[in-house]
Amino acid sequence: MARKSADPATIALVALGLVVAVLAGSWAWSRLAPKGALRRHAGSRVIRVQILNGCGEPGIGIRVASFLRDGGFQVVEVRNADRPDYFASMVIARGGDLSMAREVAHYLGGPPLIQQAWDSDQADVSVLVGSDRSRLQLEP
Repeated sequence: MARKSADPATIALVALGLVVAVLAGSWAWSRLAPKGALRRHAGSRVIRVQILNGCGEPGIGIRVASFLRDGGFQVVEVRNADRPDYFASMVIARGGDLSMAREVAHYLGGPPLIQQAWDSDQADVSVLVGSDRSRLQLEP
């Protein structure tokens, strides 16, 4: 008995079904995974973030740090900025590669991004929280 070859349309539908299943599983994992299970990476490195409270509101640095940790970023330091009267919040790229800072800025809802070439062994990105802190999206 001769074996019948598979119809190309059937093969395409099965392949499409597999792609949809993988995407649905990925989406479900990103929404339902335990907090902290996801890690934000830049290539093979976890993105290390420093939080600077520049608005003078006590506790805002901790709130931002908690939100970033929930998003999989590694918060390495939370402290007050050099002064408490910064108007604008911003994300600061600490090296020549802006991709890590862009990811942090995107996660926070798009505050301005600046580059300050400063080699730091501790942080890849700094987040300066200014008095416009309500513009930061601290809810998933």
